Amino acid sequence: MDECGTGSRLYVYCVAMETATVSPDSDQSLAPRQSPIRAKALAILLLIPLALALSGCIGGGVKPDPRKADAGSGAAVPTLEKVPSEAPPAAEDPLIWSHLRDGFALPDYQHPRIDREVRRLTRSKHSLKMLLDRGEPYLHHIITAVEDAGLPAEIALLPAVESGFRAHAYSPNGAAGLWQFMPATGQMLGLERNWWFEGRRDVVASTRAAIEYLTRLHARFDGDWLHALAAYNAGSGTVGRAIHRARQQNQPTDFWSLDLPGETDAYVPRLLALVRVVKTPAAFGVTLPAVDNAPHFAVTETGGQIDLNIAADIAGLPTENLLRLNAGFRRWATPPKGPHQLLIPVEQITAFEQTLADLPNDQRLRWQRHRIVRGDSLNRIARQYGVSVGAIKQSNNLKNSRIRAGRDLLIPLTDSVDAQLAAASSNQARQRVKYKVRRGDSLYAIARRFQVTIADLRRWNQVGRYLQPGDRLTVFIDPDA
Repeated sequence: MDECGTGSRLYVYCVAMETATVSPDSDQSLAPRQSPIRAKALAILLLIPLALALSGCIGGGVKPDPRKADAGSGAAVPTLEKVPSEAPPAAEDPLIWSHLRDGFALPDYQHPRIDREVRRLTRSKHSLKMLLDRGEPYLHHIITAVEDAGLPAEIALLPAVESGFRAHAYSPNGAAGLWQFMPATGQMLGLERNWWFEGRRDVVASTRAAIEYLTRLHARFDGDWLHALAAYNAGSGTVGRAIHRARQQNQPTDFWSLDLPGETDAYVPRLLALVRVVKTPAAFGVTLPAVDNAPHFAVTETGGQIDLNIAADIAGLPTENLLRLNAGFRRWATPPKGPHQLLIPVEQITAFEQTLADLPNDQRLRWQRHRIVRGDSLNRIARQYGVSVGAIKQSNNLKNSRIRAGRDLLIPLTDSVDAQLAAASSNQARQRVKYKVRRGDSLYAIARRFQVTIADLRRWNQVGRYLQPGDRLTVFIDPDA
């Protein structure tokens, strides 16, 4: 701060200096009873301590301003440049990370397990940046939903730990979506799941369900967020039994002291490690990606079923970008009975809604009904319409190629089922997992569990006929299987 600022003792001298140097042509003349000698002596007395006091503010106090010359003499009059006592407020950070940090509410936990996860996260800064980059379409919506529910903002980073911000992600044990819900948990929380739609993969629905579930767990464990997060991973029963055992043995019941599964032991520290890095990225040599602090998408009503390829064309988006936002849809079109909603990037939402309103009903879907006649086969029908057999089977929920004369088939004329699956594959639709062979396992049992073939297992792993407990196999699973 300038030493001649208002409120400082030197400001008095600065004002005195300004008063003593009034132009002789000014109306502010000396009093008639004051002699020139006394006036000169007074000026000298004022200037002596002023010269000493102003030694620290040379160049920062009085500056001649040619724009403020005295009107009578034309000479420049010295003016005082006053520095405000407080710095002006900093401009608002346009990136989302500052917004996120403002909502952090969990204690600053210190534990070797967190340190270990921090080292793991920051070992490859490029991978960490890619992880957070994948969250760009979803982060603003998730943070806003978490804030509205009154939860700590740290919860918004949980999908990074659960799924790597992949809306299409599936785990080997059947969890799905950004928040990795198991089927039973998703059903308990009202997430719809059918041939057309998978609510666990829907960004808006699954975020609502995750917040509801975490709120329940927080209350179940008496307001302990670490217990609630552990229960989100391992189940409330597992955490509850661990607390009960600790109490029976007169042991501490905090998260760090509980006997929990190894995965859960690392799960909670992994979230806290990510929070620590996001809180002070420079301390770890990390540069966070430039994610705007603004909504990425908006929800719009489609007014009925629509082909997702047509919707992407109307929105001016590649189909895979539309599917990244609308991962809940499992087929080439939105479900006949709904939900009749799409998430569209905010930049395209107005044009999308206007174009959709003008779209005739007979152009919303590119499909045709085919009445099966004697001698028909899926191969022949597929060739007739120029689509794939797989597209016809998926569109009609056929488990095999057997068809019956007299029945109808729904033919997707754009064959966009295959386009959807190809696009989703970039979002881990076909996901590689590691499986540890257990006692009693066989290639047949493992192939059946993951709905792949024994030949696939052998090709992926170069294994023989027999397996040993502890062997690790690579399996590429189909999330829709």
